[in-house]
Amino acid sequence: MDMKVSFRHPRLPEQLALDDQDQALIMLLQTGLSLSMSPYAELGRRLGMDEEEVISRIENLVDRNIIKRFGVVVRHHELGYRANAMVVWDIPDDRISDLGPCMGQFDFVTLCYRRPRCLPAWPYNLFTMIHGRDRDDVLDNVELLAARCGLDDLQYDVLFSIRRFKQRGAIYRKVEKSD
Repeated sequence: MDMKVSFRHPRLPEQLALDDQDQALIMLLQTGLSLSMSPYAELGRRLGMDEEEVISRIENLVDRNIIKRFGVVVRHHELGYRANAMVVWDIPDDRISDLGPCMGQFDFVTLCYRRPRCLPAWPYNLFTMIHGRDRDDVLDNVELLAARCGLDDLQYDVLFSIRRFKQRGAIYRKVEKSD
């Protein structure tokens, strides 16, 4: 029996449809902003828009939840933060909605997110990245976090980084137009 299978990208709902200028803007944004006094004006020059249109389009993409986060990737090591660790926590499911925001409020917690457990080998379901000037600083911050959020009775592991790789934001492929 000969079966032909074809895959198409799903059509975006109308409120999420992107015009060519939005797509071009997103492609440039994902490569990063220039270190200048007017990075949006520079983007605009490359796209044939003025600075105000670039800013307006970014605001519109954020309002439509197409861009969910707009931030900076910081190279911590160059700023003197020589140690970092992913701290993995086994949080009871009925407490995670309260504990996640408590943990995320600390400046030294740069990431805080929930992941599914992979039992029996991996009981952890909440991950926090903690940076410090050295390993002792990171461990002190873990203790402070545990004390302030009431985590002393919970199982966790501190996984220190041993090698640093390239850091950058996400890169997305160009969205293809549907028929």
